[in-house]
Amino acid sequence: MVNNLEFSERLKKVMEYYNLTATALADSITIQRSSISHLLSGRNKPSLDFVMKVLDKYPTVELYWLLNGKGDFPKTIEKRISPTPSPNQEKVTVSSISKKSSENSEIDKIVVFYKNGTFKSYLH
Repeated sequence: MVNNLEFSERLKKVMEYYNLTATALADSITIQRSSISHLLSGRNKPSLDFVMKVLDKYPTVELYWLLNGKGDFPKTIEKRISPTPSPNQEKVTVSSISKKSSENSEIDKIVVFYKNGTFKSYLH
């Protein structure tokens, strides 16, 4: 069973992560703004439609985490990519990447590519 107040806290974390206001979240998933207000206040429980729209629009949100706090947020995104490059794709090797100083840079995302054509993206 979903705890309304705990759900609203997790929803606020999603909004903070994506830098969204309640209005922006409502507009992005095409629901009424008042619905977001009722969810954030803990007045209403989320509908299945609402949860599915959030999961569809924001892929780093995990279902079980959103509903009951179990799991991680943001979640690791795993996608399937084509193992053979298209004719227009350029093969990039480590030696061909510009070696700029990274001492003052922060890591935003790490992507690991696997030989089977999948990859995992780890967001900061």
